[in-house]
Amino acid sequence: MQLGTGPAGPIPGRRVAVTGMGAVTCCGVGVAALWDGLLHPSVVGGPVRDFEPEQWFGPKEVRQIDRFAQFSIAAADLAVKDAGAIEADPAKSGVIFATGVGGFDTLAEQVGVYNERGARRVSPRLVPMMMANAGAAGISMRLGWRGPSEVIVTACAAGTHAIAAAGRLVASGRCDVAVSGGAEAGMHPVAVAAFDNMTALSTSGHSRPFDARRDGFVMTEGAAALVLEDWDRAVARGATIYAELAGSASTADAHHITAPSPDGAGAVACMELAMADAGISTDDVGHINAHGTSTPLNDLAESRAIKKVFGEPGPLVTSTKGVTGHGLAAAGAIEAVAAVLTIHHSLIPPTAGYEEPDPEITLRVVHGEPQPWEPTAVLSNSFGFGGHNGCLILLPPH
Repeated sequence: MQLGTGPAGPIPGRRVAVTGMGAVTCCGVGVAALWDGLLHPSVVGGPVRDFEPEQWFGPKEVRQIDRFAQFSIAAADLAVKDAGAIEADPAKSGVIFATGVGGFDTLAEQVGVYNERGARRVSPRLVPMMMANAGAAGISMRLGWRGPSEVIVTACAAGTHAIAAAGRLVASGRCDVAVSGGAEAGMHPVAVAAFDNMTALSTSGHSRPFDARRDGFVMTEGAAALVLEDWDRAVARGATIYAELAGSASTADAHHITAPSPDGAGAVACMELAMADAGISTDDVGHINAHGTSTPLNDLAESRAIKKVFGEPGPLVTSTKGVTGHGLAAAGAIEAVAAVLTIHHSLIPPTAGYEEPDPEITLRVVHGEPQPWEPTAVLSNSFGFGGHNGCLILLPPH
């Protein structure tokens, strides 16, 4: 990752290793459950399966930590345990986590309490439970890490932006290690009704990224996290290095609060800047983990952007959302974990739900069966409401 540009050109930062992964998704708890779910599709979004808060929190904490923050802490805990004996200086260990709306369940519940029972019955825990930084704060307190502890809130691109920001902390030397990702628990009936009334949700209940029959996304909840570490430090301690976070980028469509720019200009710029940050070309990218929401406008705009950048036939493309549904701010983090797993296992999962190609979308969509491959660079895309675009470049650990 680059730190900037000086008189002599780009200023390279330290290499950033991915040394730990954690996930809490509709496929189940843990990275293994996510990977198995992607390879053998049996669910389509919805609530997290098999999550028992009591495995991470005491009875009092369960009542005083909103579900999104529980997911944040659990995913980070799994990732840190996967990374092994990190033993970094707490002052140089950071947390950058993402969410879209924070503790929506708690807020909605307490608004009901206020309306039905009056102001004096509103919980004094409302603010610390609903605030968007509760997840990141909970992670830093649990780990005792005293470096930067910050939150990214950029809708569906937030998880990707958080990982990019954490990677930059490591690349710059501000942190030796950082845990990053995104979490969302927004399946409250009010939130679901809002998405439904704006016609964003699938009316069929199916998530079909890039398919001709796609009719909207399927909501989900959950979280995912990566441990990012200074490469030389990871090698010295004998850590398992799953991948290298080599580049990232962020742009804005400046077009519409919910609809993507039809020509995909912001997405095009974001993909190109991410590759430039990693010092690679389009020929180096072998796989794209697409945003692929299963909405008519998004998938068409993204496909046009990919075609503009890579031409035809272009890299292999997949979307996890045929299985995981759309996790809003958690989506980019879940997809980043999936991208790392495609490198680690030399296997690209199929795009569940993709059966009838759209003649306007000419991507090489992996579907039907997993696709073995010799890992090269992976581009992971996230495009959110508000016109926020985020991209990551992940490389095999050479």
